[in-house]
Amino acid sequence: MDITLFFLVVMTFVIHMIGTLAYSVRISGTRTGTIAVSFALFNIMVLGSRTANTFQGPLLAKRVEENLVNGIISGAVTDFRLMLFAASAATIFGILITPTFQRFFTKAVEKFRAYHSFSRLFFMGFTRAGFYHIRSSIKIPSKRNFLFFRISDHIPYRYIFYNVVATAVWSTGVFSALYAGYLNPEVRVTSSQLSSVINGVATIVLLIFIDPYFSLLTDDVASNKIGQPYFRRSIIWLDLSRLAGTLLAQLLLVPAAMIIVFIAERI
Repeated sequence: MDITLFFLVVMTFVIHMIGTLAYSVRISGTRTGTIAVSFALFNIMVLGSRTANTFQGPLLAKRVEENLVNGIISGAVTDFRLMLFAASAATIFGILITPTFQRFFTKAVEKFRAYHSFSRLFFMGFTRAGFYHIRSSIKIPSKRNFLFFRISDHIPYRYIFYNVVATAVWSTGVFSALYAGYLNPEVRVTSSQLSSVINGVATIVLLIFIDPYFSLLTDDVASNKIGQPYFRRSIIWLDLSRLAGTLLAQLLLVPAAMIIVFIAERI
């Protein structure tokens, strides 16, 4: 693995790890009663994900261009599969550290409410008290969270299906569009631009079907209409469906690239 591919894998890992942890922010928000503050604080972490996403596309596009110039085409799909594997690994890692992140983030929200300053909160993390909070937040996921549970009535099967599909399409969108450049270099620019259309479809599914329902579920927890156990169970299913989506993306990578080439050749 060369240095460029290493950084691409790391950026993919960061993007999907933060995306997985986004679900658990709602738990912290309902526990502290500060949903808006929790999202505002988490948005600072999202900046890291968006920064990685910003650099990932150009670096990957440059890698494709260099490989085409040097005639390195065979085995090019391995790079994309490796990055999708990093996406799955990041999702699993995010699921495993969710209990720890929930506790740490909840304490961070409480301190932020006391300090009213992100800079003070940030530097407190390097103090003895900050290290104590980090250490005391470490929590191994309980087996009962994953075993012998069923899908809650509060999150129907269709929302899990929507999340699988949206995650799969979003995960492979840019990768398939760039891999299409290997299949037909003559339309590689057009193919790469089609990634925004593919990701747009995934975004529409998320914004229309998943986010509104999950927001309603969050409000129901905050107003004590449903309990925290049901809410956590729903989040587990969303996390698992996200993992399934990254695995499905492996199957969609090449067929999606072929479809993109077909469309690019005809528009």
